[in-house]
Amino acid sequence: MKTEQSIYSESNGWVKKTENESGKLAQLVFLFGKRDLLKKQQHIDFVREAYPQAQIVGCSTSGEIYQEEVFNSHIVCTAVWFEKTFVEIAKEVVHSVEDSFSVGEKLAAKLDKEDLVHIMVFSEGININGSELTKGLNKQLNDRIPVTGGLAGDQDQFSETVIVHNRAGEKNSIIAIGFYGKNLKVGYGSMGGWDSFGLDREVTKSIGNILYELDGQPALELYKRYLGAHAANLPASALLFPLSLRKKDSETSLVRTILSVNEADGSMVFAGDIPQGEYVRLMKANADRLINGANGAAEMSKISLQNSNADLAILISCVGRKWVLKQIVEEELETIREVIGNDLAITGFYSYGEICPTNPFGQHCELHNQTMTITLFKEV
Repeated sequence: MKTEQSIYSESNGWVKKTENESGKLAQLVFLFGKRDLLKKQQHIDFVREAYPQAQIVGCSTSGEIYQEEVFNSHIVCTAVWFEKTFVEIAKEVVHSVEDSFSVGEKLAAKLDKEDLVHIMVFSEGININGSELTKGLNKQLNDRIPVTGGLAGDQDQFSETVIVHNRAGEKNSIIAIGFYGKNLKVGYGSMGGWDSFGLDREVTKSIGNILYELDGQPALELYKRYLGAHAANLPASALLFPLSLRKKDSETSLVRTILSVNEADGSMVFAGDIPQGEYVRLMKANADRLINGANGAAEMSKISLQNSNADLAILISCVGRKWVLKQIVEEELETIREVIGNDLAITGFYSYGEICPTNPFGQHCELHNQTMTITLFKEV
């Protein structure tokens, strides 16, 4: 596997950062960038001219990752040439949040063929129930194939996200990339670093990813009491105070981020399910814990790859982490580099949700929020 990377900014145009003699032969190009930039066909045309044989995939972000750097208004382009691996892309449109499960099933069904070893998903970030999406993927794949990926971002605006597949970014789309061949090894890991506090609260009324009541009280009213002065900046300030969801049928907790609030009925919309009868706690974070979480995700992904040296790393971290870390956000990338090594390309983005199995050898994917999720690729 060979890679080549370029970055676009409005001040400098396209700048090639690394070069490879196999670049023109790339079969797959990842584009992660600012929403408005990805909606301009001229940028897709430029990449198509540079890599005429490649499928171009990607999404809008809440921050772009290149090596150990984080950008906010750029496009990061990573072209990948596989020597022995085949890729195929499936795409579906999400007409409503209720489509989430069936879309997951359809995407997996299109890609579930002989020699499939991994699927990576880039999804619409707002008009989606990420939990139902992963449930649909898992059902169709019967937990045989690991899936990683994430929900597109839109800085902290929560206004519109777009997905790229060979043309300018479009909203309400989901793409899945199938990787085929016995010579491709994939490792993955996901970890947070947030601390829960306060009392367990029972979810007494919810429908899917919409939370109405906690302990019989309007959820938004109770949540605002916790936030105090931060409540004035909802929903963006909710990135700093996600909920920890403790599921009865699992030993692990999942983190859930708020996408929007409804002042009229006192409800909150999350990136994934908040099942009625489960228990949640408020969460908060400090910088050291988040950076340690990124280190843990790197260790997990390295174990999953059986401690091999990867050729490519795709990092998907939650925008909430970026908000907490602020000017030291690149430290979570630096600690990852120390674990996974120097001789590989790193790309990725800050997201509205992350998709990954919960353990390094598991194949049942879950929607996560507020985690650092790492996918490592190596061709042997």
